[in-house]
Amino acid sequence: MSRSDIAAWLQDFQTRLCAQLEAADGGAARFGQDDWQRPGGGGGHSRVLEGGDILEKGGIGFSAVEGELSPAAARQLHLPDPHFFATGVSVVLHPRSPRVPIIHMNVRYFEAGNGEAWFGGGIDLTPIYVNEAQARRFHERLKAVCDAHNPTYYSRFHQWADDYFYLPHRDETRGVGGIFFDRLTVGQDGTVAELFAFVRDVAEMFGPFYTELMRENHALPYGEREEAWQLLRRNRYAEFNLAFDRGTRFGLETGGRTESILMSLPPRCGWAYNPAPPAAGSPEATTLAWLRKGVEWM
Repeated sequence: MSRSDIAAWLQDFQTRLCAQLEAADGGAARFGQDDWQRPGGGGGHSRVLEGGDILEKGGIGFSAVEGELSPAAARQLHLPDPHFFATGVSVVLHPRSPRVPIIHMNVRYFEAGNGEAWFGGGIDLTPIYVNEAQARRFHERLKAVCDAHNPTYYSRFHQWADDYFYLPHRDETRGVGGIFFDRLTVGQDGTVAELFAFVRDVAEMFGPFYTELMRENHALPYGEREEAWQLLRRNRYAEFNLAFDRGTRFGLETGGRTESILMSLPPRCGWAYNPAPPAAGSPEATTLAWLRKGVEWM
């Protein structure tokens, strides 16, 4: 299996996922496509939906780029040779209703100039209001995907997600976690075919699960209080992406395409100064109680 085969599958997945989400949103809103080229080699397609019935903003990006990394970027990746090829798909969806969770997923493949190659990715769920049953279902689906490939994957990658999707200055996880993995190395951790099969199954789980949540939650009632809480929680999402997300920082520090890198940010959010903590026993306080490391969802 060649890198062009992997890139072709990822580009097809982007197209199919856009169609799935458009149908689930109601069919009126469409993902626009913005094609771009990287000056050093390769390019991609950024697809963004805005103003949907359910999705206020959704971004699905595909890229396949190559060339030479800056010395700083090569050091950050611990690469003795700066030449590289990378391809992947990244998804972030921001729904209108505070009853529908934010969700993120990305899958990627990287080849270094010294011949080393690896896969990475992750998927995590960020509810504005945690629905315990849906959070457990999410983790059950992830564990089933992981167990089909390696019985150690879920526990390892769930812990990795807890550690990665964490705001240390808030002492909060970004949401209810998920899985995160990086540098699953070809040869050391499996063959190209084996590792790609896992990454492919993670990606394919995304659409069916999230469109379920869209159908189940989008018509639930909410008011000004819930919308205010949504804006506050969205700012936590933005804080993580701008201050801690490795992909965002790596893209900006290496001269990546700014619009594509920042399309993950929410369309609206709010930074109230020193907001009062939610009242004990409130739905908001219940949600905050779930935003911690080490929750065993099953």
